[in-house]
Amino acid sequence: MAKHFAVAGGGWAGFAAAVELVRAGHQVTVFEAARTLGGRARRVAVEGRELDNGQHIMLGAYSESLRIMRAVGVDLRSAVLTLPLQMRYPPGGDGMNFLAPRLPAPLHVGIALLRARGLAREDKMALARFTTTARWMDWRLNNDCSVAELLQRFDQTPRLVTLMWRPLCLAALNTPPERASAQVFLAVLRDSLGARRAASDMLVPRADLSALFPDAAAAWLQAKGNTIHLGAKVSALQAAAGSWRVEASGAAVGGDWSGNFDGVVLAASSSATIALVEGMPGFAELASQLAAFEPEPITTCYLQYAPGTRLEIPFFALVDDPASQRWGQFVFDRGQLDARQDGLFAVVISASSDAAGLPQDVLTAAVAAQLAADLRRPEFAQPAWSKVITEKRATYACTPGLKRPANETPAKGLVLAGDYTAGDYPATLEMAVRSGVQAARLLAKAKV
Repeated sequence: MAKHFAVAGGGWAGFAAAVELVRAGHQVTVFEAARTLGGRARRVAVEGRELDNGQHIMLGAYSESLRIMRAVGVDLRSAVLTLPLQMRYPPGGDGMNFLAPRLPAPLHVGIALLRARGLAREDKMALARFTTTARWMDWRLNNDCSVAELLQRFDQTPRLVTLMWRPLCLAALNTPPERASAQVFLAVLRDSLGARRAASDMLVPRADLSALFPDAAAAWLQAKGNTIHLGAKVSALQAAAGSWRVEASGAAVGGDWSGNFDGVVLAASSSATIALVEGMPGFAELASQLAAFEPEPITTCYLQYAPGTRLEIPFFALVDDPASQRWGQFVFDRGQLDARQDGLFAVVISASSDAAGLPQDVLTAAVAAQLAADLRRPEFAQPAWSKVITEKRATYACTPGLKRPANETPAKGLVLAGDYTAGDYPATLEMAVRSGVQAARLLAKAKV
């Protein structure tokens, strides 16, 4: 029998849940407090420009994200740029050039390692030893530890840590290796380096993050008769006999609004979730668990140069060294992804608490100087326009042994969806989508 469910939150997890519920034959109403869909991975309007609140890379291993994007009609060939596994630093510097050929796994990684420039023999041997041992261990640890400790156990060289493992850890977990969970890091490596070749592909969004999935999902849902409320904040949830009462406020629902649903997917941030559940009977432990999560920011520094300004490839890795005011970890040439952003570069700083604490003009000047030095282009020190965007709660600190809540809650008919729920992956788009799909499947079969 078809039911009507509410989805509180219009981010990637919320829309994954909504789409999955509708595909199962149900009806949904989505409530999103903001005016733009996407949650913590969304489009923002800045001085007449449309930018992302953070530059992302997806992986070919993101099977659920790719599946559900296709389901709502996203043309992946035009929506993302697919690149082979790589870690490439600007030529002429002290970095490396690691580029996997399009060959079957694990041959693609082996050949990339043999051909890699900028790594000494001991570095290559250390990398080969790491991947071989990790496969033998089935990419699992008996006891979690930090990524830094794991790398030390595997005798990884300082140069390999600097050029390969540290940037990968920051990009995937948004947590420094000294504090990051080795088990979660291994899960990401298992599904990329340790899987089929296509799983290791790097997918760089051409479309903005809202258009990439949430906007398309909203249009798909509305075309099937479902309702999307933008600017509608869910303010309270209350279990009733056989249903859930949802209270919301905002212009989109005419001020204060309430209605009954057969169940609710709570797909808000962890902090917003606490506010909605902490007074409910049996939810004290969950609220306490979520309150222990430590937010980690991501900062993206956008630099506009003259039209026609290009990088040699779509993105380069950069060696960061905060002590030397070198904050950038990756630089993306947005013009190679979207012709409308010709000459625009996006420099990513993960786990950016220290960088985000600087005045924006100071951080911009430091990042621009880093690009000018690393790319040997003095003109990069003087961008024509710049903007720093920091998503303060982009993710949580993915630390060893962190307890993450299940999708199920103590209340029947109320499920959680979000990148913070229990799963193998860190706080990524894929984890959000997987959580939303799982939440929908639990709710669809639940007896309220």
